Amino acid sequence: MSLPVARVEWKPCWRIIPSRFPPIELFERISDPGDLEAIYELESMTNPRLRDEVGDIRLVPPEDRVSGPGSSAIMAAFTHLNPEGSRFSDGSWGVFYAGIDLDTAIAETRHHRERFLRDAAQARMEFDMRVYAVDLDGELHDLRGRQSDYPLVYREDSHAAGRHLAGVLRREGSNGIVYDSIRREGGECAAVFRPRLLSNCRQERHLSYVWDGERMTHVYEKRALQ
Repeated sequence: MSLPVARVEWKPCWRIIPSRFPPIELFERISDPGDLEAIYELESMTNPRLRDEVGDIRLVPPEDRVSGPGSSAIMAAFTHLNPEGSRFSDGSWGVFYAGIDLDTAIAETRHHRERFLRDAAQARMEFDMRVYAVDLDGELHDLRGRQSDYPLVYREDSHAAGRHLAGVLRREGSNGIVYDSIRREGGECAAVFRPRLLSNCRQERHLSYVWDGERMTHVYEKRALQ
């Protein structure tokens, strides 16, 4: 694959997930990633809910695993798969998606949540989202500024070309892809294939997305008042 590779160092990048997904205790309390699988197998014998909470740890090669405080938000992207797939996954591998800034992450997640709720014919509601700031440092295949070269990958109505490209790159050992945001002009996004490129993950704030039954009308920050 002739796609160029670029060093991407975003400290931080931004990821937003539904607040209903709590931190995963196993990843948070184990300091050595090499111990994850053994402890997972041991504890799952007495805690059947652990397998649902942690997901399939076998999806992440031992050399790519991370653990310790903040790691669950990273590892969950790779151990809990979306069977419907995404722009750079056919549903059989995990991807950590993040934006270069908070506005880009909001624009991307707002679009995807809106599409999901519209397809589900969901009545008006508000739902909470948790924001994470994460340090990203690694060599990624670079699609930025190449929308005319890869129009099928950037299509809004089909992910087929992006999934094919990601599959080829992963088999060749790629760390991931950095690309232009489709939802926010000037924004950039990363699709990371290996957890070890990510570190120092910390919870940043909570947001509420407001759905009126047809579209996402606005997003606001939630915070406690003293």
